[in-house]
Amino acid sequence: MRTLLLPGLAIAMLSSPLATPARGDTVWVFVGTYTGKKSQGIYRAELDTATGKLGKAELAAEIASPSFLAIHPERTHLFCVCELTGKRAGGVASFKLDAKTGALKPINQQSSVGGGPCHITSDKAGKNVLIANYGGGSAAVLPVDKDGKLGEASSFVQHTGSSVNKGRQEAPHAHSVNLDKDNKFAVVADLGLDKLLVYKFDSAKGTITANDPAALDLAPGAGPRHFAFHPNGKFAYTNNELDSTVTALAYDADKGSFTKLNTLSTLPAEHKGNSTAETVVHPNGKFVYVSNRGHNSIAIFEVNESTGELKAAGHQGEGVKIPRNFNIDPTGKWMIVANQAGDSLIVYEIDEKTGQLKPTVQSVEVGSPVCVRFVPRG
Repeated sequence: MRTLLLPGLAIAMLSSPLATPARGDTVWVFVGTYTGKKSQGIYRAELDTATGKLGKAELAAEIASPSFLAIHPERTHLFCVCELTGKRAGGVASFKLDAKTGALKPINQQSSVGGGPCHITSDKAGKNVLIANYGGGSAAVLPVDKDGKLGEASSFVQHTGSSVNKGRQEAPHAHSVNLDKDNKFAVVADLGLDKLLVYKFDSAKGTITANDPAALDLAPGAGPRHFAFHPNGKFAYTNNELDSTVTALAYDADKGSFTKLNTLSTLPAEHKGNSTAETVVHPNGKFVYVSNRGHNSIAIFEVNESTGELKAAGHQGEGVKIPRNFNIDPTGKWMIVANQAGDSLIVYEIDEKTGQLKPTVQSVEVGSPVCVRFVPRG
């Protein structure tokens, strides 16, 4: 193994030969983790989209707590945050991605500027990555050159304020950052402020600046965490970690503004000790899913395709133990859940007519998985 040392971080590149999987309807599944006794970094497995069979997970790159991943729009690079707790700045790393073999080659690492980086997204032009810093309560933009190398932050915004939950909302806690369909606005969900903050995004300059209106206020104590746009660009959905709800929103793409539609519980009944984690919209736009940690389930919602409002449609929890991020493969047939406390990935089959999730026998060992990303095999 060869190790590349970067400021404040060691990234190891695996030098053993990579086996080339058989051709077919397959995609690479990349998994971000919290490193420890059972995990050393980013893992890679192969999903057969015809059958839902998931291959054994292999270590693709050794790196400290690459909790969240993003894929370059041209699928040539993979980016991750290196999550460090507290106010000390964490890291952001870049890798060259070979879609044929699934190999990752380290390029470089930069500071996330704020503490506890927990979410990352690549802009649709592939020129920047945007970071949400939970511990620092801030957002940053880092430029990406044509070779995938990360530059120092070109834009940084520090959030200020607090909300009603003194244990979790004593300060700002940016938990996710997403870009709209037109690559014009960045939306940062801040759990500590009960706000979705909206920024004008300039891809060419790599900057975010406050929009007018600057934010959407959610219910006091809701704690917005992860957010997703509907494929049509007209609706959006945020899960609220602290009160276990999901809020449907109408989106004005010209103004970068939101209007609340409806809010529903992610639980079938009152359940103590739950928090939500991820929000995913099915590629067909008919369903929204939210992960429950504590109740240990994936909540299923139907989308009113005319209004964007949600209707509760059930839960699936077989095999689930503290689900974090999850994702739906490009065909829309399969959901893979990062089963954090279960140290595994779980595969569900999706009924594309009803949105219901059918358990499969597919479960693959990965230590403390947090994030799932798909890359079609080249």
